[in-house]
Amino acid sequence: MKIAVLKELAAGERRVSATPETVKKFTGLGAEVAVETGAGASASISDDAYAAAGATLGPRAQVIAGADMLLGVQGPDPASLAGLKQGAWIVAGLNPFGERARVDGYAALGAEALAMEFMPRITRAQSMDILSSQSNLAGYKAVLDAAAEYGRAFPMMMTAAGTVSAARVFVMGVGVAGLQAIATARRLGAQVSATDVRAATKEQILSLGAKPIFVEQVKGIEGEGTGGYATEMSDEYKAAQAELVSSHIAKQDIVITTALIPGRAAPRLISDAQVASMRPGSVIVDLAVEQGGNVEGAVAGEIVEKHGVKIVGHRNVPSRLAADASALFARNLFNFLSAFWDKDAGRPVLPDDDEIAQAIRLTRGGQVVNARLLAQ
Repeated sequence: MKIAVLKELAAGERRVSATPETVKKFTGLGAEVAVETGAGASASISDDAYAAAGATLGPRAQVIAGADMLLGVQGPDPASLAGLKQGAWIVAGLNPFGERARVDGYAALGAEALAMEFMPRITRAQSMDILSSQSNLAGYKAVLDAAAEYGRAFPMMMTAAGTVSAARVFVMGVGVAGLQAIATARRLGAQVSATDVRAATKEQILSLGAKPIFVEQVKGIEGEGTGGYATEMSDEYKAAQAELVSSHIAKQDIVITTALIPGRAAPRLISDAQVASMRPGSVIVDLAVEQGGNVEGAVAGEIVEKHGVKIVGHRNVPSRLAADASALFARNLFNFLSAFWDKDAGRPVLPDDDEIAQAIRLTRGGQVVNARLLAQ
């Protein structure tokens, strides 16, 4: 069983899909691991470290040749996989909705593509969930990025020269990223509030010491949406939320938005008029900018200034913490593959009737077979 670890070719991608830790674990299962030369350099992992863990190093073509499985952070371009073995697995974050043509390319290659971001949010798959591990780091980094752009201190400071007021931080969207953003802002001493369309998140907000800001007169979602995400809300709720947010956001120094709906453009949470209501020097970090953005005027890959307010739209935020993001991502992949490892076969085996297999398998036998993708 040969596992190939490829160097990421996407612009700005600094993560890697395996670390010396997971390479050692794979070799312990009896697998041969081949790592493309330089694959871990941007995540501060040397080729020597991979070699010491038991991997062989080589150029891309050599690594791919004869591989039964390719590991990646982002899905590789099918054109870069010349010589790929028929039936080889491609295990990575494949962005199936945004890169459908690429998925079709995997089918044409005869590969079995497994999209890790389609991992169901069930108890036994928690340790395999790349969205949660990477969103956790994104929420943390969003607060640090906001602090870097904000021209004032976060905590309240009482000095002989007078008192510095605590920064007011508002987090919109209380999923994994939002919860970590709340916790991080609180640790830095900010006065934190948060909102979500899911009423069940109110207790989570309170548990972290933040103030929940919720629409009371119009019913939201009581529990979780599909897969733990929020779903689209009624026009009545949207209008009520917009009114509430408008009055609250004008008093905030920093706003962090995290709202995403799988397979759809990110919902618009902040209008240009709401940006204009904030005081000059305020900062907004839009973690959904790559899916269209929660903030009007946000630009993917840029920090723009509107009405004296900085709107931060960094791409691929987890990659800005490449070493830790790689370590968590690599463990997610290992946890998934090891859970299905068949000692007799010497490789992982995905039963057709398994809930995880059905959720993440995109292509098989030259066809796109994923129900969610085919329904689009």
